[in-house]
Amino acid sequence: MLKPRIIPSLLIQDNGLVKTVNFKNPKYIGDPINAVKIFNEMQVDELVIFDIDKTVKNLEPNYSLIQRIANQCRMPLCYGGGVKTAEQAQRIFSLGVEKIAISSAALANPELIVEIANRVGSQSLSIVLDVKKKNFGGYEVYIRNGLRATGVNPFDFIKKAASLGAGEIIINSIDKDGKMQGFDKELLNKSRSCCTLPMTFIGGARNLEDIKEIISLQKIVGVAAGSLFVYKGKYKAVLINYPTKEEKEYLFK
Repeated sequence: MLKPRIIPSLLIQDNGLVKTVNFKNPKYIGDPINAVKIFNEMQVDELVIFDIDKTVKNLEPNYSLIQRIANQCRMPLCYGGGVKTAEQAQRIFSLGVEKIAISSAALANPELIVEIANRVGSQSLSIVLDVKKKNFGGYEVYIRNGLRATGVNPFDFIKKAASLGAGEIIINSIDKDGKMQGFDKELLNKSRSCCTLPMTFIGGARNLEDIKEIISLQKIVGVAAGSLFVYKGKYKAVLINYPTKEEKEYLFK
């Protein structure tokens, strides 16, 4: 039976771990391998890693780094960044990554969802939608690290991705990214109502109470966070952290 998942979301740029605010001004915070080792010790539910350079710069995924991360990782690992073909997805999957995340490529060519799902299985394919609220109401999907609007309605694309064989939807709120001011619950509720696939929400978590609220509202869901699990205190000192077993039991009540 599926249970709620609490998921650290890590960003990589130039092979280093970074953190952004509203997808801008990446700040270097450490070595991704060290972060993975610490999260291993904390027995996290799952880890999501996005390489934010690869699609913007039209680069291949860094297979060597992905393999190093996968070799260290003792929890389910989802990787996204620069994947444009089913062959690339299969190669990454063969390195020990459990799930492949695609975004821009899926929006440009939705049939890629079918191709990758056929290669690695639907359960191993996540579709990432970076979503921003429009000035006059509604939401829109953005690509290239939030730099380019697509005109795509996220709720329509969730339904389309589900029909083509996606195994999971990851909703990433650009407006809430890195601000630690709470989740966009309207976006989350509308997204969740579109399909029955496993779904993960990223963007806005400021404390464990925010995570508990989303789990209470949505029940079986993945709740991911970046800043919450790499910063500590009001001055945002870099400190890898994660809920204890007792805290997780409280969150799931």
